[in-house]
Amino acid sequence: MPFIPHTVADTEAMLEACGVTTLEALFDEIPAELRAAALDGIPAGRDELAVSQRLAARAAQDAQPLCFAGAGAYQHHIPAAVWEITTRGEYYSAYTPYQAEASQGTLQLLYEFQSMLAELTAMEVANASLYDGASALAEAVLMAVRANRKSKSRRILLPRTVHPRYREVVASIVRHQGISLELLDFDASGGHVEADSLPAEPGDFTALVIPQPNYFGALEDSDALTDWAHAHGALVIGVVNPTAMAVISPPGEWGQQGADIVCGEGQPLGIPLASGGPYFGFMCCKQKHVRQMPGRIIGATVDLEGQRGYVLTLQAREQHIRRSKATSNICTNQGLMTTAATIYMSVMGPEGLARVARQCHANTRALVQRLGAIDGVETLFTRPAFHEAVLRLPRPAAEVLDALAERGILGGVDLAADYPALGNALLVCATETRSEADIDAYATALREVLGA
Repeated sequence: MPFIPHTVADTEAMLEACGVTTLEALFDEIPAELRAAALDGIPAGRDELAVSQRLAARAAQDAQPLCFAGAGAYQHHIPAAVWEITTRGEYYSAYTPYQAEASQGTLQLLYEFQSMLAELTAMEVANASLYDGASALAEAVLMAVRANRKSKSRRILLPRTVHPRYREVVASIVRHQGISLELLDFDASGGHVEADSLPAEPGDFTALVIPQPNYFGALEDSDALTDWAHAHGALVIGVVNPTAMAVISPPGEWGQQGADIVCGEGQPLGIPLASGGPYFGFMCCKQKHVRQMPGRIIGATVDLEGQRGYVLTLQAREQHIRRSKATSNICTNQGLMTTAATIYMSVMGPEGLARVARQCHANTRALVQRLGAIDGVETLFTRPAFHEAVLRLPRPAAEVLDALAERGILGGVDLAADYPALGNALLVCATETRSEADIDAYATALREVLGA
């Protein structure tokens, strides 16, 4: 079935109106050396039956392993109501509600999403939404450069404890915009940035990024880091796990003034792990920076009859076609994921989110204790942590993970490529979905693997 509905007659009529005879003639001004060659590496198209059979065969290869891997993608329990409501027709095809009079339901949902995120992070404003956590951090960096007009350096201090993939995405997006990313090293014993190690006179810098918790799961000293950045005229960008915000100090309360911009990955809020996606990013900020915030912002108002209504606020559609004057050139949001997150937070409530966070923390502690009791396994960092922990193994982590996978266990994430100085380091995670029996099974399997 063709995706373009034009008939042959339609195409010929349009070509005649353009004064050409073929589609190729429309592009004759493009030099031959700039034209792409034939795409020989792409196989011929298959029909629907063949495609569905191929996908079914690949889906059948997926087992149901015990997952102890996190690193920014977490297996949480999702109440059945979340996706039963999300996939209703009213929401399933919803994208951007430009026509307010026909989109009050979607607009209200996004307004509730923003309200919940703002409360969860203790910030004043939230948007709805961004593409994913990594690009949200890149947008936060660009926003900080625009917002901090006192700083002329365009220097961003970026701890190495920020997710390595996030750092790569930020570098890809800002590297041609005159923005300098300067990496801060972490404390070898705690796995965090030690505030006392920061220079007393760092010079002009635009913003400091604070991950909470960081990639290793360690909790950064967010109060001290925030006050240090503000004392030197810089903004603070918080990169947070929304589940953790239910039990630890939110970024709006860091230090004496709180963070200026907050972003993160929303996947923990009701989005399943599904072969690498989808994800969605969120962003919050102080009210004084709201006009520099990218993405859609929904506001509440009243109509001529005094009835409550919801509209797109500040972010007109024209923003996305203003090129260099726009606050962002990434127009894609994740409306469906935002819908699921809103329903998830509504179903769970503050008490439910806190209960999930506490159980995740308890399970990770139990996992580290069980695995750390195995000969040759040691816990690498002593800092208080959430979700994640780093273990050092007596053998290369890649070999151990392969052996665990054969036993039906996703044992964690190998840190060798991103943090080679840590040696045979393994990042492990246990969410509320892991039972005591699951942890016992992992410990038994790891003992067997290392013993072999």
